[in-house]
Amino acid sequence: MHIRIGYDIVVNVPVPTPALLMLSVRPERARDMIAPDTLAVDPSLPVHEFVDTFGNRCARLTLPEGSTRLYANAIVKDSGLLDEVDWLAPQVGIANLPDDALQFLLSSRYCEVDEMIPIAWDLFGYTQPGWGRVQAICNWVNQHVAFDYAKARPTKTALNVYTERVGVCRDFTHLAVTFCRAMNIPARYCNGYLGDIGIAPVDLPMDFNAWFEVYLGGRWYTFDARHNEPRIGRVLIARGRDAADIPMITTYGSQTLERFVVHTEEMPEANIPLFKPLASVS
Repeated sequence: MHIRIGYDIVVNVPVPTPALLMLSVRPERARDMIAPDTLAVDPSLPVHEFVDTFGNRCARLTLPEGSTRLYANAIVKDSGLLDEVDWLAPQVGIANLPDDALQFLLSSRYCEVDEMIPIAWDLFGYTQPGWGRVQAICNWVNQHVAFDYAKARPTKTALNVYTERVGVCRDFTHLAVTFCRAMNIPARYCNGYLGDIGIAPVDLPMDFNAWFEVYLGGRWYTFDARHNEPRIGRVLIARGRDAADIPMITTYGSQTLERFVVHTEEMPEANIPLFKPLASVS
């Protein structure tokens, strides 16, 4: 299948302000891009692109005083398959983990692993190590945390989510990642596009989504505590230890978000033209 993806964002800053963007699809999907998700900036500005230590595509620029529009339109080819499920995937002992997986067992900005080890073992110590344990964690988070955009805040940590029992997809993900790490399962935070493909349309504004990956049986698998079911058409933008590693937009100064629109939907034909860009910022 082919999926149309894109975003249209307007940021307003009071003075010229350096910014870091992580809005581009991961390099691993480059061969699937029928039309690339090239960053467009209005007004036109110099942009420096690089790949960070986690392998994410990043862009640096200095936003001028006033409003700047950031947008992209793309088409990506996708298998159309659901997220893979393998109930036989075993947990890997720490001594046998690859070196680069060890960092995903540690505490990070939003994942207080050390503080939540007793809680995790009390809740999930009875479960069989492996896929079933991770699924039990997803089930618990999905059933005990309510989704509410109004209760989101940028400082909310996994321990806050556990205590308050409410949040958005990044909060579901931080809590599940923390539980996994506390149970000695490497887990890394992911964000990207996830449309309503293969499910009934959801009556919520389209947004970027957060999910996570765990290392089981010698490879990484996708899990999603927010939706808690295999889905079609995930398009990964970035992965890291938690949301602090992969913010969509970082401005090194104050900013106001004036527009935030995300598009992701299945296309019936690969040659359908991209949607017409919105009017330029005045």
